[in-house]
Formats: sequence, C-alpha cells, structure tokens
Amino acid sequence: MFQKILIANRGEIACRVAATARRLGVRTVAVYSDADAHARHVAACDEAVHLGGPLPRESYLHWERILDAARATGAQAVHPGYGFLSENEDFARACAAAGLVFVGPPPAAIAAMGSKAAAKALMAQAGVPLVPGYHGADNDPALLQREAERIGFPVLIKASAGGGGKGMRRVERAEDFAAALAGCQREARASFGDDHVLVERYVTRPRHIEIQVFADTQGRVVHLFERDCSVQRRHQKVLEESPAPGLSEARRAEMGAAAVAAAKAVGYVGAGTVEFIAEPASDGDLRFYFMEMNTRLQVEHPVTEAITGLDLVEWQLRVAAGEPLPLAQEQIPRRGHAIEARLCAENPAAGFLPATGTLHVARWPSHVAFERHDTLPRIDSGVGEGDAISPYYDSMIAKLIVRGDDRGQALARLDAALRDTHIVGLHTNVAFLRRIAGTRAFATADLDTALIEREHDALFDAPPLPEPVAAAGLAALTRAEEAALEGPDPWSRRDGWRLVGGARRRFDVILDAEPRRWWLERRADGGWWLQVGDQTWPFAATGAAGRFDVVLGAQRLRLAVYRCGERVAVFADAGSRQFDEVDPIAHAGDHAGEAGRLTAPMPGKVVAFLAAVGERVRRGQPLAVMEAMKMEHTIAAPRDGTVEALLYGVGDQVAEGGELLRMTDA
Repeated sequence: MFQKILIANRGEIACRVAATARRLGVRTVAVYSDADAHARHVAACDEAVHLGGPLPRESYLHWERILDAARATGAQAVHPGYGFLSENEDFARACAAAGLVFVGPPPAAIAAMGSKAAAKALMAQAGVPLVPGYHGADNDPALLQREAERIGFPVLIKASAGGGGKGMRRVERAEDFAAALAGCQREARASFGDDHVLVERYVTRPRHIEIQVFADTQGRVVHLFERDCSVQRRHQKVLEESPAPGLSEARRAEMGAAAVAAAKAVGYVGAGTVEFIAEPASDGDLRFYFMEMNTRLQVEHPVTEAITGLDLVEWQLRVAAGEPLPLAQEQIPRRGHAIEARLCAENPAAGFLPATGTLHVARWPSHVAFERHDTLPRIDSGVGEGDAISPYYDSMIAKLIVRGDDRGQALARLDAALRDTHIVGLHTNVAFLRRIAGTRAFATADLDTALIEREHDALFDAPPLPEPVAAAGLAALTRAEEAALEGPDPWSRRDGWRLVGGARRRFDVILDAEPRRWWLERRADGGWWLQVGDQTWPFAATGAAGRFDVVLGAQRLRLAVYRCGERVAVFADAGSRQFDEVDPIAHAGDHAGEAGRLTAPMPGKVVAFLAAVGERVRRGQPLAVMEAMKMEHTIAAPRDGTVEALLYGVGDQVAEGGELLRMTDA
C-alpha cells in the first residue's frame, strides 16, 4: 500500500478519498485554488499545496503544477477523483512519466472509452447491444442532418467527449436540428475542447441503468451490481438507487456480464462504470443498450457501497498498488436498498439555475455520518456552515445516502433525512428532492428520465408551507430571542405583560415578494394570539436554540427556525418557507428596478447574444446565453420591446444581477 497520495481534486470527493486514506494509514496531500484556500478538503488532508487562481484551468486542470506538487511532497500516487483530470489520458501518461501511480485505468482504456463514437464501435465488436444511430467521424452538418432524418425523430445529439449532461440536445423535428447541433457543439467545445458529436435514436421512456465494474492488474474483472439513475434534470442525475426496481435477476446477470465484457475489451484496470439505456421489452423485462463507459469513480458510488458494505476507494487504492481484487464475483454481498440524493445549490423553480452564496445554516439529520462507507445515513460534502458556493465549480453542496431493508423503508428514511436537512443562505433543491421522492411515479417505481417533466404539476405547483405556520415560526423565534435578553429584575421582562390590558407585537415581512403584516398579541388573561390576515389563533411556543414545539389553534407543530440578517427560514414536517422580516422605516424608499432591464440570474460568462441592437423582440424570445457552473443557460425577454443596447461582450464575466442588455418599449 502507498505511504502518501496526492488527491488531484476538490470538494466532497477529495474529502471522501482522504477519509479512506486516513483509515488505511495513508497520508494525503490536498491541492487547492485561490477560491478554496479555506475549503474543507484542504483541512481534511495532512498537507496542502496551492495551485493557482480560481478558474479550473488555473488550478485543478493545470496538471504540471499538480505533478510538481506530488513530487515536492513525496507522494507516490495521484487520485484524480471524478471530473477535472480523472478521464484525461494525457494526464495519466504524465503521471507515469513522472514516476507516479495514477489511481485509475491505463491511458489506453481512457482513450478507448473517451470518445463515445469510438467506444460504441468497440462495443459493437464485443457484442454489446447499441442504440441505433450515427457514430462516424465525419461531422459535416449536412451529413448529420441526413443521418438524423434516416434514424428518425426524435433524436439525441451527444458530444462524443461529453459527460454530465453537457453537450447534449434532444431534437423533435428536422427543422430544429441545425440550431440544436450548433448549441450542442458550442457547449462541447467549451466543456471538453472537442465539438465532435454523435446522433442516436431517442429512446422513449428510457431508463438509465449503470453497472459498477472493477478490474485488477492480474486480469480479473467483476461487477458490483447496478444503479438506477433514471431521475434526471437537464440530463444530470438527481436521485440514484440500487437495486434497479423492476429488473429481473436474469436481466441483471445479463447486464453485469455485458459490463464485464466491455471492461475486458479495453484492458480495464480499477473502478469504472458501464452505462446502459434501457426501455420496456415485450416480455415485461427491460431491453438495454450500451451508452458509454465512465473510466473513473462515479458521484453515485456510495449507493453501491451502501448495498455491498464495501469501500470502493479502498479497492481503488489496493488495485492501483498492484494488489488483486479483494473478492471474487460470487463473494460480493448485496443487501437491502439504497438511495442517494444530490443536494445542489440551484433554483428548481427558475429552470434549475445554479445559485451561489454563503451557507449561513447547514444542519444535517441527527446521527448522520460523514464520508463513512459503513455508516448510514451518510453525508458526503465538501462544504459546511459558513462556507460559500462559488461560481467557479459545480453546484453540489452534498450527497445524502440512506439504506433500508427494502425500497419502501429506504424511501421513508430518505424523506425523514431530507425533512431534517436545513440549508439557509441560497437556493437549494432539498425541498424539490423531497417532492420527487413523494410523487406517485417515484414511490411506485414508474421510472424514466422524463419523470420530472411528467410530474411537473406535483413538483412545481406544490403548495408552500402555509403562511400561518411561517408566522408561528417567526413568533416563536422572536419570543425566544426576547426572553434571552431578560434580566433578573421584573422590569426587564419582555413577555408583553401590562398592568392594564394587553400588548401587541407587529411583524412586517416580505413573503413571496409581497408585503405582509402579522400580529402577536398578549391579552389581559395572559394568553397569546397570532393574527395572520383576518384570522386569529391561540398561540403558544416552548423551546430554544431555534427548535420549538408550537401550538397554533388546534395544530401542534414542531418547527426549526433560523434568522440570518433579515432572512427568516421556517422548517416543519410539511415543508419549509423563507421570508424577510423588514424594518418598514428603513425600507420606505425601496422601489422596483427600472423597466426594460434584462439582468443575469446568476454569475457567469456571456456565451452569445441572440438579438441585435435595434431588433424588436417578443416576450419569451431567447436573448442571451450564459455559461455558469459548466452549463449553458438561455435567458429570455421578460416582455415585448426593442433592444436598445448590449452592455457586455461575448466572453465577459457578469455578476449576478448584472444588466446584460437594455430594452425600450416595443
């Protein structure tokens, strides 16, 4: 086993690798950018080396500096995590040339699977089923258009060097193909430096099922069962689980054998994932096709760890050190059902736009373990309370992993864990994930990659936490804050007592962008009453440190309430709600922004303007394309009008709220 390794990554995967290394007695070296100087992964390692600026090309993609750091610190191996350099064959070769072990597959295997088109040709030779499509080298747009028409719409355009949903477009009609191809290639160039694409038949009601494989240097290859990753948004995974619901044991064995054959075909070593797209077959089972192979550890590897009890990072390190696989195929255990939820900084209601900001509150379920493969529920995260999500990297805050004896129990535990996850300071998808898990489709395992679209009404039109419950949370928190300021004498009491009559406490808030006024009244008999609108309820609250048992009329509620400046967040069993408590005098001069301004909904880079100065545009017409957190986002006109001025150039960085262009009335 190695004595010291360098982890060429950041965030939760760097913390995860460091945890296993520590358990094995292996020392670790972290690398970090300017943006990550105080990051959790830096503290998790024994040593740390600064790489450069916050942009990935200045730091985590600058492999010469990474190799220098490994040599300077005496590291024997480099673990690339996932993303960044993990599937870069040149980096793998550079590690070998520098006398370092690359904890991953041989460069030839990375190269073979790095191109989706080349990989599919290789899989066809190995007898692995493929989706009908065009996988050739000629990417002339006219040829691609003809091939798409031959295949039949809808088709899927995919970046050959892509992954993570980037450089991918579904096209329904022939007349939309050219524009979709241009956007796909532009995103592929920006993300992978390669705009080569392939075109395939779009499988209706597709399931995304992948097989975890492992191979050692002695030629042994095993699979560690499957993961169902069908629940996706923007072609990126949201929830992953194992075993895949509705998959027969016969088909499971068949898919496992195909995955092993794929790994053997490229002389694979280490951890990899063979991804299949599946659809219902006439026999009631699933028909599957090879999609791609990820030549690295996957984000969702904890799902496999949860059902097998194995530490996949330990397996990676042992295989990289030349040891044989710890277990043969028939020795690999499988127990229960596991689900992973990806907690991201994003706004589902705004098309999943990524969010940035500080985690003023980050509270996890009780008894949770961090980066432990053998303890559940589990949180893998590279950030904690007080840390910031920056615009330079992906939007993931954490991964939450649960396991149950069966799928029903795992779902119940997932719901409870999401309910007890409280994050304040920026938009997140936590409540959205809980709604997905609670839909009829997910609960009954009616899965496909369009589940979110199919369940749109339940997911996006769900009623928020009722306003009276939000008001009760603020009232409980205020009472507790005032009680904490009381002194020992009766004159410092803040409980609203009056010698004659009662007392009223006014709350002015901004809820869902609308002003509200709530009242908390102590009456002469000593009882408290909460008024919201024209309704009034008896009110009582006990508790401290933001956790309260509240009586609101006939309801008994358990609430968690946090105040961050003016922002107040209330969490209850039924959901959560956030709002601002404002000083009406301090905000008396506030007014809405100027009409005609189109602003950046998140920090990012301008990729393209889709309208020229002087052009008349209609509400909803795409006007600009921005890139943030590795994804492109199209920004539409808020109303009819004429473009008066473009205020940035293509390639410029824009802060959140920055004015992109100015419009005048139509």
